[in-house]
Amino acid sequence: MLNTWLLRIAEWIGATDFSVGLHESYYMYAWIESIHVITLMISLGMLIIIDLRMLGLWLTSVPASKIAERLDRPMLIGFSIMVVTGVLLYLGIPIRTTQSLWFRIKVILLVVAFINAWLFRRHMQQSAGSWDVAAVPPRRTRIAAALSLTLWAAVVMCGRFIAYDWFDCGQDNSAFIDWAAGCVAG
Repeated sequence: MLNTWLLRIAEWIGATDFSVGLHESYYMYAWIESIHVITLMISLGMLIIIDLRMLGLWLTSVPASKIAERLDRPMLIGFSIMVVTGVLLYLGIPIRTTQSLWFRIKVILLVVAFINAWLFRRHMQQSAGSWDVAAVPPRRTRIAAALSLTLWAAVVMCGRFIAYDWFDCGQDNSAFIDWAAGCVAG
């Protein structure tokens, strides 16, 4: 039922002039995708530096709060642009994207990564000053940073896999894969 509802919404979006124009544009979709990848690199580059510091693996002589303070803004700007361009990419090819197993996994991973980031940020603000200059942060901080790196690596891989037709609807997939990919019969 959920898959049918999501497919109907995707079909409605796909029939809009904006979606058709974006998908059929000679350059626009490619430009948006390029901006998406560039801002992904900016955002994740900042995040990797912060996470490596939080793991106690790099820049251990620099206070953690100083690194987070300096890299937060470019990371959030990159992330914001990445979200906007990601939505535009979805709007350009909504039906196939809605029925992509990789897209669905990516969305779930993004939600988990967001929750981890929110909890991590809250933890950092609550414990400000207690371990800021320690070369090796507390275990909880290191676990959150490792989880962040793992989740974002998986998000990037799933995003890349969306382009491939490995589990597209209409192929010889198991019933579970068809359900997970959002395939709707008839």
